[in-house]
Amino acid sequence: MKSAALFVCLALSLLSPAALAAPRVGVHDSFTRVVFPLPRAAAISTSLGGQHVTVKVGVGLQPGRGQLHAVGVSAYAVKGRTVTVALAPGYRKATAKVLAATGKEPARLIIDVPRQQETAQIKGAPRPHGAVIRPASSRAAARPRVVIDPGHGGVDPGMTSLWVREEDVTLDVGLRVRDLLRAKGVDVVMTRDTDRHLSADKATDLDMRSNLAKTDKVAAYISIHVNAGDSAGAEGIETYYFGEPLSGSNRSLAVAENGGGSVGRNLTRKAADKAQSMLGDILAQAKVAFSRQLAQKVQHSLLATTGAANRGVHTDAFYVIRDPRTAAILTEIGFGSSQREGPLLATPAYRAKIARGIAQAILDFLHID
Repeated sequence: MKSAALFVCLALSLLSPAALAAPRVGVHDSFTRVVFPLPRAAAISTSLGGQHVTVKVGVGLQPGRGQLHAVGVSAYAVKGRTVTVALAPGYRKATAKVLAATGKEPARLIIDVPRQQETAQIKGAPRPHGAVIRPASSRAAARPRVVIDPGHGGVDPGMTSLWVREEDVTLDVGLRVRDLLRAKGVDVVMTRDTDRHLSADKATDLDMRSNLAKTDKVAAYISIHVNAGDSAGAEGIETYYFGEPLSGSNRSLAVAENGGGSVGRNLTRKAADKAQSMLGDILAQAKVAFSRQLAQKVQHSLLATTGAANRGVHTDAFYVIRDPRTAAILTEIGFGSSQREGPLLATPAYRAKIARGIAQAILDFLHID
């Protein structure tokens, strides 16, 4: 129940319009750095106690709290003039300092948590001038886990055009995102890494993909798709999180991505019923808040790296993102049917831009530099 209580607190802070922007987190060879923006430079006092470092800042701050997914740190909280960072098990040291504003960088509070290995004397070894020591554990530090779902595959190629097949584009982009995230220390799980389906039955296939995110260990779930339009001029990028569609919009896209035809309509109806049942559930709404934040970051980053038309961030009843217990989104990275975007999506260079945009947004969401 502790994790549920924390999730509620995080949800309330995310839903608050006064929530503080999350800190930036950088993982370096010998330390992890957590950076909080300040309205101006101010004096600080630092104290360490148990698994927390607390910094009193001589300036008022907007409240905020959240999880941190990096070596040595696990969460942060800001209240009044107090900043607290929870240290991961085995970490008990930290230093803090304030840097004045310079150029485009605002004044900022910097908390450094050194990487330190627990050590123990080798049993029975001689003890010369200094103790002979060794690491007490070789277990790798916990890493944030992300699930990447390249849409379709196997018996279901998704949309097809003169230029691309959806299953090919989503797989290539997904693998590129995987490699970029792993280079930053993120644990990535792929729903597929070849041209295959998880089940020939569409409902089972989507359930199996979704089930990979039904664990507290997963920090984000991203399903990647390619759009198709009625006209050759339809183009642009749009990103979705789970929920009821806006008034006046139709569910043709959700039906298509949910399998099309009667299967797609049936799964979309089930997903829509799920969306209705979530409205009074605070934990479900917490997931929605996180998902909305992730969707906004992915949309903004994709537009920055590709220059594509902005079709916005929306909600809809996509079956594959209805159940994950974490931030879950579906992004349509362009129109394979477009006379302009179709040929672009067929090129490795453009797919690399898309992958960079998605990966950077995920890293930003996880507070990883």
